[in-house]
Amino acid sequence: MSELNSTATRVAIITGAARGIGAAVAKRLAQDGFAVGVLDLEEAAGKATVEAIEAAGGRALALGADVSDAEQVEAAVSRVAAELGAPTVLVNNAGVIRDNMLFKMTEVDWDVVMNVHLRGAFLMTRAVQQHMIDAKWGRIVNLSSTSALGNRGQANYATAKAGLQGFTKTLAIELGKFGVTANAIAPGFIQTEMTKATADRMGVAFEDFIAYAAKEIPVQRVGQPEDIAHLASFFVSEGAGFVSGQVVYAAGGPKA
Repeated sequence: MSELNSTATRVAIITGAARGIGAAVAKRLAQDGFAVGVLDLEEAAGKATVEAIEAAGGRALALGADVSDAEQVEAAVSRVAAELGAPTVLVNNAGVIRDNMLFKMTEVDWDVVMNVHLRGAFLMTRAVQQHMIDAKWGRIVNLSSTSALGNRGQANYATAKAGLQGFTKTLAIELGKFGVTANAIAPGFIQTEMTKATADRMGVAFEDFIAYAAKEIPVQRVGQPEDIAHLASFFVSEGAGFVSGQVVYAAGGPKA
């Protein structure tokens, strides 16, 4: 709590926080002293994350909202403001995959991915930014991916994740004068339910999938959700106030 405003606990919202990277970030920011809005598609899905935070002595609130729905987003942000306090940290982590080769990809596959990643980040940021401006302090962290550099079978996902990088840089330019920073984290292979689903779809045992991926990574291991949570913790800290508009590839080795 030493870095936080001594007059009030700062409040963070993490989207897609029921599991994986989102849950790890929520728990880490709670550990750092933030009250945390744990947002996922269904409120019940976030209860385990909230219970873990509360068991460790933190404050958290589970919220259900479709981040691509403007009314649901506004309602969720309003509830956080009313029950926890004005949110001044936002981590746009919610994501889905609908992988397919271009010739097999449907318009629905394309639209769902764009709506969750890009429209969702836009709507969440638009809803929260006024609280940051009023406080003259804010932190926005967007989850991109190494897939932003291009990845076979992920035309939709790669495009959305690249778009988030442009969105991040623009937010940094527009909101900087209000004491708000915006940065993006682009994870490489992280061991989550999403990567397990990819292995399942490919018909590969998850252990073999992990072992193969680790051989291709300079540090010789795959990432864990906590690896991303550590970086998010830095980006939202007081000490990161002069770091904005950056994209950090957290992938166990260099990326372009």
